[in-house]
Amino acid sequence: MRIGIVCYPTFGGSGVVATELGLALAAEGHTVHFITYDRPVRLGNGQANVFYHEVRVSDYPLFDYQPYELVLTSKLVDVVKHERLDLLHVHYAIPHASAAWMAQQILKAQGIRIPFITTLHGTDITLVGKDPSFEPVITFAIEHSTAVTAVSESLRRETFEHFPVERDIRVIPNFIRAERYRTVADPALRKRFAPHGEKLLVHVSNFRPVKRVLDVLTVFMGVRKRLPARLLLIGDGPDRHAAEMMCRANGTCADVLFLGKMTDPEAVVASSDLFVQASETESFGLAALEAMASGVPVVSTDAGGTAEVVEAGVAGLLNEVGDTDAMVSNALALLSDAGALERFRKGASASAARFDISKVLPRYEALYEEVVEQVKTDGVHQ
Repeated sequence: MRIGIVCYPTFGGSGVVATELGLALAAEGHTVHFITYDRPVRLGNGQANVFYHEVRVSDYPLFDYQPYELVLTSKLVDVVKHERLDLLHVHYAIPHASAAWMAQQILKAQGIRIPFITTLHGTDITLVGKDPSFEPVITFAIEHSTAVTAVSESLRRETFEHFPVERDIRVIPNFIRAERYRTVADPALRKRFAPHGEKLLVHVSNFRPVKRVLDVLTVFMGVRKRLPARLLLIGDGPDRHAAEMMCRANGTCADVLFLGKMTDPEAVVASSDLFVQASETESFGLAALEAMASGVPVVSTDAGGTAEVVEAGVAGLLNEVGDTDAMVSNALALLSDAGALERFRKGASASAARFDISKVLPRYEALYEEVVEQVKTDGVHQ
């Protein structure tokens, strides 16, 4: 098939999943066209059957805010027509699904029928709780997509809670490529970050308030009082400065390493002892899954879809949101018991295998075939 993928090209989970999906589809012989405003961070260069189309927004003095959605729509029309795409797969409801719908209508007027699938990733759904003005657009985009998927059962339920939609939403979970992840720590990296044999805790996120990075620091400081430990923080975002101020105020900066955004954090994560996640909500928990795939157990809040990913008592230990004392206790229970830590390492790796791309890709391919056939028989969703 000839598939167009629309996504955010950043370090966030939706962009990572969309890119990895496209690469896996290309490896299966499909032709994949990425359509976005910048090259996705994991796309790389030179892969067979993979093409990238940049959406460029010109700086017109007339506009206070540049009309990205309209420019994206025009680009979608152009790519669908000239690359003869069979379908579009858009990740995130806004503005991607609404742009895909507009492109679909323009193409329909020209005698071209194109289905589009919308995958909901989380923030596109929870955003309406903070800004209800988005609700009509998101509801319309969901209802008029040819097919809709959500990355977890939790997100599917939340979508129905937030929006007056009646159409079916299928759950196809996020995934990892198992071969990308190391399950053995790199001794040189570990020596670099833990020169005196300290325990290594790691956290990966975009440092938005919903990730509760200050709770991660609180958990680390509780662990550090009981045993030598260091914390690796991978990523960047709005709460980084507050995290830096917190470690300075508590005199822990020597043991808290801000590593910033990393395109390939797998080796660092695999060299750690424990992944800590304190999120207020998680639509899926891709960062935790990637840690598990690297053989690193997880201590996390039981938020959103996390419990669907982290098998409690096998791959990690789950706690109530904000209960940092319980998180400290659970972290110490693993870090102070070599046997327990090793069991959870093995459990994390085995549990992560449930989400290997080899198990998830066929579900997307089957959905693609279904919507393409729908165009042939009934026309696109009206």
